[in-house]
Amino acid sequence: MFTPPDDPMTATEETQYIEAVQVANIPTLLMVLVQLTGEMHWLEDPYRPRRQPGMGDNDTGGLRPEHQTEVREAALEAMLSWRNGRPVAIADPEPELLVKMLHVAMDEEIPDIYGPFTKSQLGQQPIATNPIDVPEGFSAIVIGAGVSGLCAAVHLQAANIPFTVLERNDDIGGVWLENTYPGAGVDTPNHLYSFSFMQYDWPEFFALQDELWGYLNHVAETFGLRPKIELATTVERAEYRETEQDWEVTVRRADGSVEVQHATIVISGAGIFNPPVIPNIDGLESFEGPSFHTSRWRDDVELEGKRVAIIGNGASCMQIAPLIKDQVESLTIFQRSNHWAAPFEQFRRPVPEALRFLLRENPIYQAWYRVRLGWTFNDRNHSALQKDPNWEHSERSLNAANDGHRGFFERYIRDELGDRQDLFDVVVPKYPPFGKRMLMDNGWYRMLRNENVTLVTDSITSVDATSVTTDTNDVFEADVIIIATGFDVLRFINTYETIGRGGQSLRNAWQDDNAKAYLGTTVPDFPNFFTLYGPNLQPGHGGSLINVIEMQMHYIIDLIEQMAADDLGSVDILPEVHATYNDQVDAAHENMVWTHPGMSTYYRNDRGRIVVNSPYRNVDFYEWTRHADLDEYLVEPRALQT
Repeated sequence: MFTPPDDPMTATEETQYIEAVQVANIPTLLMVLVQLTGEMHWLEDPYRPRRQPGMGDNDTGGLRPEHQTEVREAALEAMLSWRNGRPVAIADPEPELLVKMLHVAMDEEIPDIYGPFTKSQLGQQPIATNPIDVPEGFSAIVIGAGVSGLCAAVHLQAANIPFTVLERNDDIGGVWLENTYPGAGVDTPNHLYSFSFMQYDWPEFFALQDELWGYLNHVAETFGLRPKIELATTVERAEYRETEQDWEVTVRRADGSVEVQHATIVISGAGIFNPPVIPNIDGLESFEGPSFHTSRWRDDVELEGKRVAIIGNGASCMQIAPLIKDQVESLTIFQRSNHWAAPFEQFRRPVPEALRFLLRENPIYQAWYRVRLGWTFNDRNHSALQKDPNWEHSERSLNAANDGHRGFFERYIRDELGDRQDLFDVVVPKYPPFGKRMLMDNGWYRMLRNENVTLVTDSITSVDATSVTTDTNDVFEADVIIIATGFDVLRFINTYETIGRGGQSLRNAWQDDNAKAYLGTTVPDFPNFFTLYGPNLQPGHGGSLINVIEMQMHYIIDLIEQMAADDLGSVDILPEVHATYNDQVDAAHENMVWTHPGMSTYYRNDRGRIVVNSPYRNVDFYEWTRHADLDEYLVEPRALQT
């Protein structure tokens, strides 16, 4: 992986390296130096970085200018030598060394368990597979061609398993095809929100929808997946056939015709951000102007000079509103509940061309840059989300660290509000930080200072042809209504019917909105059926869901490999294993922020159970998905098919 290109380095390329090192991240350069040279003094003072507050890259590492210069000069020499053919001194670092390196790079304590996990993030133990000798007739159907479906397709193809991807839309991309509203994008750095097996020359640190959709197309083209994807094909029903040990999948084509397909296994990549939720507001259908959900954005609607009302103030509203405030005559935002929003320094910032070169051309720099992002946005905050039973301010925070987060965010919000301190109590939540999805501030608080922006906290009672009325009898005239009320995320796999053993409905098994799955991946009585981005898998403490999906696929491929080796026809997770795992999930959540009584959240169903988020660290899930244990499954020998 860390072998330099075969062609000789050009003068232009050398100049690019010189320019790149001057803007490169110092903590990342130090890790590159250790691997390229094997010299351990780069992990000691005066070169040890100092931690900075917030979630930025800490580009200088807090080093004195003269020490930054030393690091940059040494890194340039080492990288040019590598480019000219000098072998990497430590091409395959031991887990113990990786823990020490990450500890120095972040200036934080890193538990030993992160050694193998970091090794996988560096690509030294990639989440991949060798071809599997599956029996004749063994095949897979993947439902959905978004992030999850494409990840499944890449892994199945690498394993030489016949598969078909069924996608209801006219193109691939899932959520990044469907959501085209202004500002739609990721709140995770895109160098982390990307597949470990396919990095990309990202033009911005936080990519928007069109670039993310382009990335997924790049993945599909690079791996030659399009011939395996059937577009405009809606799955209506998937039913397990016990005698045949396969799944019968009923689909509807664009022309209305119905077709039945069969496969040994089904992998659902349908996601949870569908369908959209439309609020039940009296008279909403009577509004005479354009009215639409953010996921059904209408480019044909002109907002210039219009009175625009946005219902809801979550992630999509926070992305849209600051971008349209200068176009509209007035912007009225109806806040259902307030949210925490964190600063992120690199929002809408382009990646400097020199740094793009370094990320593209030097795999060690790219790998360590990604590893540092992974720690910052993944497990770093997990401990701060645990309830301290002795904490005396439990109504506002969970523990001392969480209270420190509150103080940091409150100071930031006061600074952003400027002369509108009257809005402070309106926008700052009473519940602890991270209690609901942590949003990233893209100018939200500064936007609220504008004279043409009104934040309404009263409940909407009705809508008529031209206005919105609240429970205080205030009337707000509107020409356009934008509905930003999110998705029906609690009802996993709700776009098609799934039937398991004995006619068991998955919807009934999940009690409609109480989905449970072992490792978020498999459910009793639904043999050979796997759910990507399943229940209790969203890393709510932060991080990239893509990493979780890759770990799921590693587990599924390992399970298939064992099925082939033992000539098995079906695998079905044992009910007691499933029950024990989910009892542990619920118990872990009881000690976490998402069960705090001070707020409502889409993570939690009407029973009060957390359905969406995982209570575990990413490193825990990595350990559990490295190998599938067949002793946890009811297995059946493969039936001979006539």
